[in-house]
Amino acid sequence: MLHHNHRDLPFYTFPGLDADPGVRHAVLTRHGGISPAPWDSLNLGWTVGDERANVESNYRRWTQALGLVREELTTTWQVHGSHVLVADGSQHGMLGKADALITRVPGLPLVQRYADCTPILLYDPVRRACGIAHAGWQGTVARCAEAAVRAMQEAFGTDPADLIAGVGPAIGPCCYEVGPEVVSAVRTSHRDPDRLLQPGPRAGAALLDLWEANAQQLHDAGVVRVEVAGLCTACYRETFFSHRGDHGQTGRFAAFIMLEPSADGSATP
Repeated sequence: MLHHNHRDLPFYTFPGLDADPGVRHAVLTRHGGISPAPWDSLNLGWTVGDERANVESNYRRWTQALGLVREELTTTWQVHGSHVLVADGSQHGMLGKADALITRVPGLPLVQRYADCTPILLYDPVRRACGIAHAGWQGTVARCAEAAVRAMQEAFGTDPADLIAGVGPAIGPCCYEVGPEVVSAVRTSHRDPDRLLQPGPRAGAALLDLWEANAQQLHDAGVVRVEVAGLCTACYRETFFSHRGDHGQTGRFAAFIMLEPSADGSATP
């Protein structure tokens, strides 16, 4: 990934998505906000104990720095599943319970929040559509990444081979130890589980590779261009929030993706 610092706001982008002027995106970090410890400083999670005024100020800060309109951010109440909502621009803010959002509306920023779970960004340069997903172990087992691709096919006629995908910073296989119940769920939900699970330090446990699991799903769905960040949120706690690394006392960073309006300012694809 590429690192940027714009108006004192650090963030990362995927080179493959950066190469297309039709889309804008970013994966934010934990820096650039006003929240105190343990949410320091750009906490964007409403339900982790931080003051609402701090969270709102943080939203204002990052959207202003990146030239977005705070009130136009569109997101979901994340529930660790695979439900996908289509954002048509008629409503902003929280659309409902889901872990993926897709749209064909230019200028509509799709946003999700993370602290070890996997950010997945999708862009279709042919049909002019984009999507974002959130997948921890439950969403990964439910194949949320694949569900987002399938939803774009059904809603927009997307050919998965046209998609450019990014798998963002998440807890890595170096740090993500899971128990027997998760191991069993991964083995029944993925075609090549031995690539995703390595023996863990405890009997019956394993180290789970969320990066590869979600990349595998995207490839299974027909996506050819998949870029994996390879950044572990637990290893880089000074850069990203990590629920596991911070023992549950932490904030949430965000990722967003948005179709750029056309050169004439048109709001239709």
